[in-house]
Amino acid sequence: MKKVVVGLSGGVDSSVTAYLLKEQGYEVIGLFMKNWHDDSVIISEECPWVEDSNDALIVAEKLGIPFQTVDLSAEYKERIVDYMFNEYERGRTPNPDVLCNREIKFDVFLKIALQLGADYVATGHYCRKGTIVNDDGSETYQLLAGKDPNKDQSYFLCQLSQEQLAKTLFPIGDLQKSEVRQIAAENDLITADKKDSQGLCFIGKVHLPEFLQQKLKPKKGVIVEVPNDASQFAVPVPQFESKTAELAFQAEKPEYKLEDGKVVGEHQGAHYFTIGQRKGLNVGGTKEPLFVIETDVEKNIIYTGQGKSHPGLLRNTLFVKEDELHWIRTDLALKVDETMEVMARIRYRQPLQSAVLYKTDNGLYVDFKEKQSAITEGQFVAWYQGDELIGSGVIS
Repeated sequence: MKKVVVGLSGGVDSSVTAYLLKEQGYEVIGLFMKNWHDDSVIISEECPWVEDSNDALIVAEKLGIPFQTVDLSAEYKERIVDYMFNEYERGRTPNPDVLCNREIKFDVFLKIALQLGADYVATGHYCRKGTIVNDDGSETYQLLAGKDPNKDQSYFLCQLSQEQLAKTLFPIGDLQKSEVRQIAAENDLITADKKDSQGLCFIGKVHLPEFLQQKLKPKKGVIVEVPNDASQFAVPVPQFESKTAELAFQAEKPEYKLEDGKVVGEHQGAHYFTIGQRKGLNVGGTKEPLFVIETDVEKNIIYTGQGKSHPGLLRNTLFVKEDELHWIRTDLALKVDETMEVMARIRYRQPLQSAVLYKTDNGLYVDFKEKQSAITEGQFVAWYQGDELIGSGVIS
């Protein structure tokens, strides 16, 4: 009987994960990860971890499996929260969910599970694992999209490695969300009708600006509106000596100065804002809503443009630096000057987009067929072949 440690989060997905594994004959242990109790940074009044851990305990008792809580607050603060503050301070927008999976659930948590003698860890993610047996008998693992197109969470796992996938199970990846809720209801699991958790991985609801204000001090700056016909959007396209030179030109984002537009409002700190953001600008009187097209954290200026199709929001090409490039399928990793046709996304729930990868000496270009809106530094781009996620990287 193989032993599996399930990350019981107090939600319906992990509850059904534990139930299914037990039905399949595994020896199952439930482990609740407590990732926050730093009172110097209060997250929100309704941080529901106490309620969640109680629900996880009730589910474990119902299933007759051992249960314990592990406190990973120190690791979470160091690897996720501090990283987030650093990224925002640099004017980048991190993705805490992707990081939480890479650094906490499938690293710190996985190591704890293996110390408990587990053969695998399992989570309630909507994705699937495939296994390819190689000629020499070794195995290559695949990260496949979940069967429920509305819930596919493969993007959040885009930084996992072969070593991590080897030890991981995703029991609900073949199910629709409605089926998961039905299984929970049929087995009287207390989480059957519980709402899905929102916000940061395992912290509960977070109002991001308030969260950031506790470490990054507010400072007043101006909001500038850049017109659609600014000179930055009419740069003549030069003759290129190479494909790499052309891609570098396309991936270059426009640079703005204060005099490129008109001052239309004030803000409390450029590092609280992200590309493509519309809420929180509090500027009225424009024909179309304003969107953030660039933040300058050094000069503390936010540049905005009117409407979703403002040229400052749209670009075909992005770059990933070599040290921020990650292949789940290391056997498919591109060598310098190689290219690959893929489907890619630059945020969770974005429909997959047709793109070509170009490998260079110092990183990788992702060149999309259609212009992409709000390509944001610090976020992850993930690329797929069919329904398999094969690699990802941090947008630089």
